Amino acid sequence: MVVLAGAHTVGRAHCSSFVPDRLAVPSDMDPSFAGMLRGQCPACPSSSNDPTVVQDVVTPNRWATRNVLAHRALFTSDASLLTSPATAKMVVDNANIPGWWEDRFKEAMVKLAAVEVKTGGSGEVRRNCRAVN
Repeated sequence: MVVLAGAHTVGRAHCSSFVPDRLAVPSDMDPSFAGMLRGQCPACPSSSNDPTVVQDVVTPNRWATRNVLAHRALFTSDASLLTSPATAKMVVDNANIPGWWEDRFKEAMVKLAAVEVKTGGSGEVRRNCRAVN
């Protein structure tokens, strides 16, 4: 999961996926980054007002696994990777050893692709990914 989280540096995220939790004060988030996000996101996103922001303002179209170390992670799940010595070491290795993250990401995606999709009565498509229907 640590390796897969590295993909959170490409693309965009709806403000509702991290506001208000990640923009609370005090926060572990870089203050200038949090301020920029506050300027782009409403304090209470709604279905009619939920803009998107880039997940990585420095390299928005390229994987760059340093956001977590720079305290510029949008998601709580990514920021929490620094709270455990084991996962924090993986984050540091992913960011600082050339090719380390890319090689592991390829392996993780192959494993993830092998997970079978649940169909019929054994699964469901969630209307809201954060809650069971």
